[in-house]
Amino acid sequence: MIQTLNTDSAAMAQKDPKDPITFGERLTGTLLFMPVLLTRFLPYRWRVPLAGWLASQVLAPLAGYRKRIRDNLAHACPDLPKEEVERLVRRVANNVGRNMIELYSPEFVEHVRPSKCFGPGIEILQKARDEGRPCVLMSAHLGNFNAARIGIIENGITSTGYFYRNMSNRPFNAHYVEAMASVSQPIFEQSRKGMVQMIKHLKTGGFLGILGDLNAHDGLPLEFFGKPALTSISGAEMALKYNAPMVPIWGRRLENGMDFEIVFEDEIPPSDPLTMTREFNARLEAMVRANMDQWFWIHRRWKDGANWVGEMRAKELAELEAKIAAAKA
Repeated sequence: MIQTLNTDSAAMAQKDPKDPITFGERLTGTLLFMPVLLTRFLPYRWRVPLAGWLASQVLAPLAGYRKRIRDNLAHACPDLPKEEVERLVRRVANNVGRNMIELYSPEFVEHVRPSKCFGPGIEILQKARDEGRPCVLMSAHLGNFNAARIGIIENGITSTGYFYRNMSNRPFNAHYVEAMASVSQPIFEQSRKGMVQMIKHLKTGGFLGILGDLNAHDGLPLEFFGKPALTSISGAEMALKYNAPMVPIWGRRLENGMDFEIVFEDEIPPSDPLTMTREFNARLEAMVRANMDQWFWIHRRWKDGANWVGEMRAKELAELEAKIAAAKA
């Protein structure tokens, strides 16, 4: 998946690509990619539902996703009926599996291209493009953001860059990077080199897509579903620094499980990084509540929001709030 912007040193450390690939690493990469190769013998209309079923019925129990989904729902939505929780356990994992195989399916781009795209954000992005201004597109692991990437291109926005995080297995990572690049380019590795490339891209009027719904170790404990969740404010900071509209966009999956609609929301009004990021969290929460089975409840979104890391970040949040208040006084 496209990652939220994370600038801490641990996240940006990468294995030296010059190190020789061992037989074990190559074998592991082959085994990891084998299910993708095998399912390509199936028609797309069968392949995607099958991947969803396998993720829901096989991968989710083995990987502990079912427990994590239940724990997250109990934390964020404690009043949900048990029947609804169990439905979401199945449907969320199904959507995750569909996401995985869609990215690696050669037919995906052409399948998504006719998707309905709507919302005030389209005109905002096109206007910025025509004026040579950069834009920051904020989204999340909801529906399938790769579908949104295609919708962006279909509306004449052809220079949107995205970050990706290298996977530890280098042979499998090569397939992943190739699949990411096949949807749209440019893509930037989440590293110091990638940061330099991204900043240059923004300075020359390029657009940047960021997923802002992960537990960001360098983030601040901002509310999401009424609970503190470490949230990166870097998207808003860049929007303000480069005079770039900050526009939420969602690739929402339709009821048939195969098709999408791309929602371009109105710009988040420029103010300060905290206000803008809180507004993004509020809009994302509204979108998740309307599509509970499409958000990745498998992520540890609230992992560090209230522990010692969250407490440390809460002090930084208070200092930043005081600084912003003083600047407005």
